[in-house]
Amino acid sequence: MTVDDVARGADPEDVSTNPSGNPAFRDVAEARWTRRSVIRGGTVAAAAGFLAATAGPAAAAPLAPAPAGSGGRGHGRGRLLGFAPVPAGSADEVVVPEGYVAEVLIPWGTPLNSRGPEWRKDASNTAAEQAQQIGMHHDGMHFFPSGRGEGLLVLNHEYVDRTLLYPDGDAVMTKEKVDKALAAHGVSVVKIEQSGGRWRQVDSRYNRRVTGSTPVAFSGPVRADHPLLRSGDKPMGTLNNCSNGYTPWGTYLACEENWNGYFGTGNASWKPTAEQARYGVVAEGFGYRWHAADPRFDVAVNPNELNRFGWVVEIDPFDPKAAPVKRTALGRVKHEGATVTESRGRVVVYTGDDQDGEYVYKFVGSAPWRRLRTLRKDPLDHGTLYVARFDDDGSGTWLPLTFGTGPLTAANGWKDQADVLLRTRTAADALGATRMDRPEWVAVNPGNKDVYLTLTNGSGWDNKANPRKPNPYGHIIRWREKGGDNTATSFEWDIFVLAGDPAYDPEAGPAAEDAFGSPDGLWFDRDGRLWIQTDVSNSTQNRADRGHDNIGNNQMLAADPRTGEIRRFLVGPRGCEVTGISTTPDGRTMFVNIQHPGEATTFWGTPTPQNPRAVSNWPDFDPAGRPRPATLVIRKKDGGVIGT
Repeated sequence: MTVDDVARGADPEDVSTNPSGNPAFRDVAEARWTRRSVIRGGTVAAAAGFLAATAGPAAAAPLAPAPAGSGGRGHGRGRLLGFAPVPAGSADEVVVPEGYVAEVLIPWGTPLNSRGPEWRKDASNTAAEQAQQIGMHHDGMHFFPSGRGEGLLVLNHEYVDRTLLYPDGDAVMTKEKVDKALAAHGVSVVKIEQSGGRWRQVDSRYNRRVTGSTPVAFSGPVRADHPLLRSGDKPMGTLNNCSNGYTPWGTYLACEENWNGYFGTGNASWKPTAEQARYGVVAEGFGYRWHAADPRFDVAVNPNELNRFGWVVEIDPFDPKAAPVKRTALGRVKHEGATVTESRGRVVVYTGDDQDGEYVYKFVGSAPWRRLRTLRKDPLDHGTLYVARFDDDGSGTWLPLTFGTGPLTAANGWKDQADVLLRTRTAADALGATRMDRPEWVAVNPGNKDVYLTLTNGSGWDNKANPRKPNPYGHIIRWREKGGDNTATSFEWDIFVLAGDPAYDPEAGPAAEDAFGSPDGLWFDRDGRLWIQTDVSNSTQNRADRGHDNIGNNQMLAADPRTGEIRRFLVGPRGCEVTGISTTPDGRTMFVNIQHPGEATTFWGTPTPQNPRAVSNWPDFDPAGRPRPATLVIRKKDGGVIGT
């Protein structure tokens, strides 16, 4: 991935850096499925495999009815989707169904506490002020209740828009600008409460920022004193936090995705090592040019600084003094998320490596997590990391990334388990994992523990399962672990839906009125609704010549996994991505993030320092302001459960 790729409108994740000869998912899919194996027109039409079964232990059983008075579950086996779908749109606004309201909470620049520095609409806040404000480009998120009508909202800030972050853009890069960008990255923890029917941020000792400069700890097989982690400073910071996870013991997991893009060098003689190239490290980075003002990000000066990123970071929201911990047993990749479920008392963590041609991983704890914590051992430090192989008969196998197992031996050049985890991608190559089209968010069905994964888009393939090359729309797959046990090492898989617009592709699964592309965010609510959020690239969004004019702006939809029905629930403003989702325990308030509204698009235009509102002016619509990412608070006007 080079800066020229970015200039041409390519997303960093769309360019593969996987040189292995491992089978691609498209090849496996072609051998396994026919066109009847996908969901079409909103109904399940799977012809073979576990999803087609109607009886027996392998059947995809519907959710059981819940007791009356349990909100949406009171519908039992009835219709999960009770709202009227909204049409696709291209307006600079947020649209939700009739009977719902969406309010804006904690936009970028909001002070953490009432005494903090106020947001300046000309983007002239300093780096020190930004460190005391809500970060930029909200992404993965979770709500931790702390009482009735209150709790901590924890959210990621994936990256920064260099045109909108500074009053004069980034034509000239300075150390102050690097520091401000670092302060706008990371994670925000804020207390919110419901008062008078509305949610608001309140002052709290828990309110804090974790940024690109916050001191961090390392735990697991790769320790902070590992030779390949030694750099010019003590370990600090987390960057490019995309999706997230949360643990049964009440901590938050932030996931470092496109960390490679922040590093670069002006040293003409520098060349990436094989491992650096495997992670997409290039001299230009993604054009941030931080290395020109801060040697920490000069890959020729501090090459080991790279190795401090690419991890899952555990944060205790209820302990402001605790350092974030990078849990190295979960591997070093471009983590899209870290979805945690529990099976036989053990934690299981699923993660996608979000780049074209990369893999899907899962971590399985070595013992029940409660026992480990009783022994003062962190459950995320003790277990086995696996990578997925999808076989052409509809089965799959989890391959252990364990030193001394299979090809991961000293005779083959592997030193120890720390080496395997530092070079996770190369280890997965060696094991013969299946290359995938940008594996992103993972969601686990609370009713039957089936696992769903978004494949946003990619190079595509010519076959009966998905006859698109390239694949501009993406799809969602699902699998069932053997015996319904998420710790198992084998599974059966199928395709849940092929995204797309039937007007351009008759094999697309959604009905024309609910067409969508590039599924990204994915989350189950307690009632079994599958919420799908989209991230169509701004080089493609709204364009008829790329088959996305009917799809419109990015959106969020809800699906019933039992029937395949999909309905559009929300449409975002221009230039945005819809991402991050959580609800209150009663399901009556939903939190959703609107990321990068107003970012440059080939359809709407390009913002400049002189005209930051060229694409969007959401949510402030201030004639002297600029677009701001923010969190939406969505409620049903009658106080009911979201989605009913």
